[in-house]
Amino acid sequence: MDRSAGSVWGGERLDLDAYLARIGYEGECEPTTEVLRALHGAHIAAFAFEDLEVVLGRPVRLDLDSVQTKMVRRRRGGTCCEQTLLFAAALDALGYTFTATASRVRLGENRTRPATHYSLRVELHGEEWFTDVGFGAQGLLEPIRLRDGEIARQAGWTYGLLREQGPTPGTAGPLVLRRLTRDGWFDLYAIGTEPRFPADLTVTSHFTSTHPLSPFYDRLLVQKLAPDQRLVLRDLEFTRLLPDFTQYRYQVRARELPGLLDEEFALALDAEDATALVTRYEEESASGTSGVTAC
Repeated sequence: MDRSAGSVWGGERLDLDAYLARIGYEGECEPTTEVLRALHGAHIAAFAFEDLEVVLGRPVRLDLDSVQTKMVRRRRGGTCCEQTLLFAAALDALGYTFTATASRVRLGENRTRPATHYSLRVELHGEEWFTDVGFGAQGLLEPIRLRDGEIARQAGWTYGLLREQGPTPGTAGPLVLRRLTRDGWFDLYAIGTEPRFPADLTVTSHFTSTHPLSPFYDRLLVQKLAPDQRLVLRDLEFTRLLPDFTQYRYQVRARELPGLLDEEFALALDAEDATALVTRYEEESASGTSGVTAC
């Protein structure tokens, strides 16, 4: 691919060396399945899902320079749109062929939600691989082959893809990504097929970060996925989920937030942001308005 004039995902503008150093990746840089799997895993390990910009009253900027500054140089995490944009730029810089898609989140519910979650479909040697680095604690540890009936055991977690029937008999519906739980298969989201572009991510990010009906609006949500645990912080409630489905919940004091974010999520806030976050939740606790919201 000729990138001399620039590509839609901005791979030529990404500081690839800095990104690879940030995720701790030192392997080969050829566009292969093995490298894709390694990059996906390293990205997941390095970056937490977090909406701290929203909670601190700042806009979520979706231009690549801002995303690099925040996630790579300032060593922060990001939202789904930020994470997908950064990962897409890295794959673009390495020569991968891929398409971004928008999916409809379900999280076990049947109601139709807007297509607000972004992922990448990567073409390799005649096969499509599905990568998702921005779904937080429920997401994939590594890519999954994009085909009906695929089952993938990833460390202690099991995922599957199922093709649903379309709206009329004999027609094909979407592929649904599912996770195996103690109670059986749990639908995560229905995967879209229409190609999406950075402009679409910008529009979606504006809605999810500013609209009162968004589950991310004005509420702290930080998540991290690892082979041995899933971590979720919703406002002042911290949850640790293990592969055997054991779950631990803790209430956190406002003053404990900066330390918790650093120790559990590898998010080191600067002094100004740490003070602003603690002050916000101390004030909410004092007024009795703090609470836990659903993802």
